[in-house]
Amino acid sequence: MFSVTFDWHESMGVPGAFLIKNHHHSQFYLRTVTLEDVPGHGRVHFVCNSWVYPAHRYKYDRVFFSNKTYLPCQTPEPLRKYREEELVNLRGNGKGKLKEWDRVYDYDCYNDLGMPEKGTKFARPVLGRSLDCPYPRRGRTGRKPHKKDPNTESRLFLLSLNIYVPRDERFNLVKFSDFLAYALKSLFQILIPEIAALFDKTINEFDSFQDVLDLYEGGVKLPNDATLKKIRDCLPWEMIRELARNDGERFMKFPMPAVIKEDRSAWRTDEEFARETLAGVNPVIISRLQEFPPASKLDPKAYGNQKSIITKEHIERNMNGLTVEEALKSNKLFILNHHDALMPFLRRINSTSTKTYATRTLFLLQEDGTLKPLAIELSLPHPQGDSHGAVSKVFTPAEDGIGGSVWQLAKAYAAVNDSGYHQLICHWLNTHAVIEPFIIASNRQLSVVHPIYKLLHPHFRDTMNINAMARQTLINAGGVLELTVFPGKYALEMSASIYKTWVFTDQALPVDLIKRGMAVPDSSCPNGLELLIEDYPYAVDGLEIWSAIETWVTDYCCFYYQSDEVVKEDTEIQSWWAEIRNEGHGDLKDEPWWPEMKTRIELIQACTIIIWVASAFHAAVNFGQYPYAGYLPNRPTVSRRFMPEPGTPEYAELEKDPDLAFLKTITAQFQTLLGVSLIEVLSRHSADEIYLGQRDTPEWTSDAEPLAAFERFGKKLLEIENRIMDRNNDSRLKNRIGPIKMPYTLLYPNTSDYSREGGLTGKGIPNSISI
Repeated sequence: MFSVTFDWHESMGVPGAFLIKNHHHSQFYLRTVTLEDVPGHGRVHFVCNSWVYPAHRYKYDRVFFSNKTYLPCQTPEPLRKYREEELVNLRGNGKGKLKEWDRVYDYDCYNDLGMPEKGTKFARPVLGRSLDCPYPRRGRTGRKPHKKDPNTESRLFLLSLNIYVPRDERFNLVKFSDFLAYALKSLFQILIPEIAALFDKTINEFDSFQDVLDLYEGGVKLPNDATLKKIRDCLPWEMIRELARNDGERFMKFPMPAVIKEDRSAWRTDEEFARETLAGVNPVIISRLQEFPPASKLDPKAYGNQKSIITKEHIERNMNGLTVEEALKSNKLFILNHHDALMPFLRRINSTSTKTYATRTLFLLQEDGTLKPLAIELSLPHPQGDSHGAVSKVFTPAEDGIGGSVWQLAKAYAAVNDSGYHQLICHWLNTHAVIEPFIIASNRQLSVVHPIYKLLHPHFRDTMNINAMARQTLINAGGVLELTVFPGKYALEMSASIYKTWVFTDQALPVDLIKRGMAVPDSSCPNGLELLIEDYPYAVDGLEIWSAIETWVTDYCCFYYQSDEVVKEDTEIQSWWAEIRNEGHGDLKDEPWWPEMKTRIELIQACTIIIWVASAFHAAVNFGQYPYAGYLPNRPTVSRRFMPEPGTPEYAELEKDPDLAFLKTITAQFQTLLGVSLIEVLSRHSADEIYLGQRDTPEWTSDAEPLAAFERFGKKLLEIENRIMDRNNDSRLKNRIGPIKMPYTLLYPNTSDYSREGGLTGKGIPNSISI
């Protein structure tokens, strides 16, 4: 806190901005500036929240504006020049390597994932600026092309955290210290040969489910041998101890995941398997079945007949007396369908150590509101070529004997599909990757005094930084994601293929629910939708959150935009939207679904979607990772062998020791340690978390009505918190808790929480994608 005295006369007007030069040798962080007793006005507040580097680092003066809000046409004439120049400075010139003091926001494609120096095994296609591999843009770093491949950007040392993002986008000290655990976990990539050797005696396998439980109840015993000494000699023991949670005897003891906290075996039930499609970590894929048997949208010229072979005979005996026709007509059949997304990549994926299927899983909606699995179809590409269609087998529920063991494996293959799709598409692509272009465009085209910048800015916090870290150690060639999720080296290429069908307007929750057939429009219902599964926790809670965000955005935008004409004439908004479409998501710029941004409704819709994706949607698919998937048998990420055939040694093993056969099929021991390490960190709320309905500074605007609207938004979220708790205590709503006895709180806003404690809480909607 510093005090400075200015001489100021009323005739000079009200200060609207100030220039600052740093003549020290090092940078400092400027949080706020407040001018008291300004003649004729009183108090003037400046929200800065920016690092100011020594003056010689800049070719311009740093400028900060007061917390007044102006559309471009309303900007006071003396400020207009500074407003325009600041945006020019933030855009940069598109040249050269960017340094930490540069404040440049610019675009690049994902050309920094491969490592050509390691040979073709570590080569990866460039994602973006390509018809074959379209992708959202990332922030440009300006690093030089790789010496061995001019199309690939050179990479930093694997564990370097000094990846360029604009300094004000980097983690603060509290967040950075929380996140340091993530960097320590990535040490595994360097230590793979050494650490893998620790488990050679058991050939990298869990021998029983108790071995898995030991990760939480006791850890894995560290052998006292030359291998461990080699690791200790390689790195400071303090880092290893932090990485390994070492208590002197045990290695890698993890917190008990919620999915097995109350009951060690409830996860294996059909009811819980089905419930997690509605209230698990990936409740955004299930759809209503509208034709039987399920059809495929894959091109039959390329992929032949991909139609499902599930028949009425497979499922009707478990349909509680209903026929397929009756169930379709009464909206009681649902499907978890990963077939079309995976089939084009399955031949290549299965050429690696992965051995998996493309799956379709059918469910029946029962009278008590729960789902019942009816059949799982496992499909492989035809051995004679893709154009010959799929080779499929159908498995149906069984409880006992070899039939029950086969059914447990079928569910595991379906879970592997869902787990990989969740990580790659629902989580990485549909939140982290698609939001980054909006962040870049907002900083390049919207002044900090623009109302839409002020609306959206809290929802962009830390996202560019976490995405840069992901490119460095998570989604890169040989990175943690490739090592732990079944598509392996084809993971990002697969996500690029699916990005081709991404539609911005479909990210609105009501639109998504209607498109998946999970809801129908009904003006008599709350939020204008009737849910076809009444007890669908993600959708029930989500629609309330969506509605609260939409009301807040509507109130805010209507204060500044009194008509559609004002939107059309807002030069910054028009440049912003044009750049998002043509640059940030430029590979999809010719798609017909893009809003034209000519009306208030289009502006409100776009801002609501951006806030929803960055806050609630990301919370729903991220913070449940450890509670549900920290116990990997519940959500395996890899399958290593196909379904055993009768007469084979694998089938005999399945009959003799089904638990061992199950564990030999899913994720191996080392990948489990690596994967669980990662998702534990990703599922933790930071100690400096700012939740939906909170702001980091109360004086973010000087306009009273937007402040009042934001206060109403916060109160609405508090009411939603209470209703969520009431629903979780309603025993009639069986999908809220389930057999594992874990209440659904992933969309509990946590607006009421100012404790700044963080951790593995399994609840809370942060404002932004910050982990």
